[in-house]
Amino acid sequence: MSSYSRRSLLLLPLALGACGFAPVYGTGSTGSALQNAVEVSDPDDVDGYLVVRRLEERLGRAAQPTYKLTLAVDSKREALAVNRDSNINRYNIVGTADYVLVEQATGRVVTSGSVDNFTGSSATGTTVATLAAERDARERLMSLLADQIVVRLLSTDLT
Repeated sequence: MSSYSRRSLLLLPLALGACGFAPVYGTGSTGSALQNAVEVSDPDDVDGYLVVRRLEERLGRAAQPTYKLTLAVDSKREALAVNRDSNINRYNIVGTADYVLVEQATGRVVTSGSVDNFTGSSATGTTVATLAAERDARERLMSLLADQIVVRLLSTDLT
């Protein structure tokens, strides 16, 4: 490593601090304010459970919550690839999650929104393999939706 690149690497934190950069999970940040402070609504179905599980992995489970996160998760399976014999070879699973973050003490809506994404699964092979592929794709999709919600929450001004 040259001395020039080493010097640049050492000065990088100073430059980031000067431009107003602050780590998401730093002291007094949105990330630290949300960590173990968000109660997520009880899931209605398997998709909701998967989203709640991932949110709690990322934000922690609140013993004394400051915020309440309400979710509405929806998904549907769409045929994507059909062969000459009219057999479906691939599916897309499209998901949407609407969310509302409320400050519990005041009832003030801090933020709300909707995220959506999709993932695919193969329908070739045995019935068991097709079902396993769909289950795996659904788990990936719900994890993607939860991660998108976390990113949106972390970019929210809580004041």
